[in-house]
Amino acid sequence: MLSCYFTTIGFYFSNMLTVLTVYVFLYGRLYLVLSGLEEGLTTGRKFAHNRPLQVALASQSFVQIGLLMALPMIMEMGLEKGFSNAVSEFLLMQLQLASVFFTFSLGTKTHYYGRTLLHGGAQYRGTGRGFVVFHAKFAENYRLYSRSHFVKGLELLILLVIYQIFGSSYKSTVAYLFITFSMWFMVFTWLFSPFLFNPSGFEWQKIVDDWSDWNKWINNRGGIGVSDEKSWESWWESEHEHLIYSGVRGIVAEVLLSLRFFLYQYGLVYHLSITKKTQSILVYCISVLILLVVLLAVKIVSLGRRRLGAQVQLVFRLIRFLVFAILLSILIVLFIVVHITVLDIFVTFLAFVPTGWGILQIAQALKPLFKKTGLWSWIRSLARGYEVAMGILLYVPVTILAWFPFVSEFQTRMLFNQAFSRGLQISRIIGGHRRDKLSRAKD
Repeated sequence: MLSCYFTTIGFYFSNMLTVLTVYVFLYGRLYLVLSGLEEGLTTGRKFAHNRPLQVALASQSFVQIGLLMALPMIMEMGLEKGFSNAVSEFLLMQLQLASVFFTFSLGTKTHYYGRTLLHGGAQYRGTGRGFVVFHAKFAENYRLYSRSHFVKGLELLILLVIYQIFGSSYKSTVAYLFITFSMWFMVFTWLFSPFLFNPSGFEWQKIVDDWSDWNKWINNRGGIGVSDEKSWESWWESEHEHLIYSGVRGIVAEVLLSLRFFLYQYGLVYHLSITKKTQSILVYCISVLILLVVLLAVKIVSLGRRRLGAQVQLVFRLIRFLVFAILLSILIVLFIVVHITVLDIFVTFLAFVPTGWGILQIAQALKPLFKKTGLWSWIRSLARGYEVAMGILLYVPVTILAWFPFVSEFQTRMLFNQAFSRGLQISRIIGGHRRDKLSRAKD
């Protein structure tokens, strides 16, 4: 019993160490890329074309993919059924996307185990051990996996995109693919596994119904007696409820961890085409001022959604139009006068989006302070905007795949075996005939 307990603890810590290694690696690369150290190191041809180094990195990437973690399982199956059967079963598991499911469950365990270590409040999390045949709505998947997978997946995605844009090493070789393949695999697994393993997740009618349910959920107001399934506000309040009962150390740790998002803005604003030749701190201060103006504009735009009178609604629409016109005019002036590029706009987006999320994380940790200053309603509006944007970002690829009928057919074949699929179709047909007979009898 004691050995089983220590084995479980060791497994959890190994999972956390795997994810933590990815974060440390990517943030280390972010520092090297944005500080200019990587460019200085790769200036010499000896380092840039170091074949033994690339071979070592390629070998390490196979370890990241999980070869060493799969070897014990292959050996165990080999002793029981023979080596050839073990290899065939292992390949069949990969075709059934067992690695995708394992990587996704890794994110769940790491998130809740890490949150319990920081803030306490351990509780049971159901994993649904039964054979799932019903369709989970998009809003339900978002509530379950937003903080544990989607946010972290998007964070890693931004890190990888920044590394791809500004990184200068290994671009001319396949070493970049070997180094980052497992990380890209983790990103797409954390972002899209809930939809991939969701029955009827790519049927068009289900997509349309899920979108209507999502809009209703995201726009409903919370309050006393309103459950998380009915309103986004109730769910959002309950998501950071653990911070209320956390101690001072937990709050300080949360704030310090949230400061990592400000590294994006600090590093990227100095890589714009108009600021490359300066390292003045004034550039960062101006970028902070611009961010505050943008957040104020978001607040003004969100005010018009409240239930106000028709005249007040008209005033807010005019204000929103003026804000949009001013921002568009500023952008045109920057294109004509300063010669800002499209890449600069994209880099600015990559810099400001994580910074706004960092502000949200700090505000949630310091909720009593923000409530006293009267800024909590603005924080809620900003959070709603982020949730809508994140939901659309996840929903668009799923919708595009739903346009192709073979995607839904492939998903059904993957999730269910052939006999079960036939039985499911037969049950639908029989159920349809029964409904027709009942409707005729009623008529």
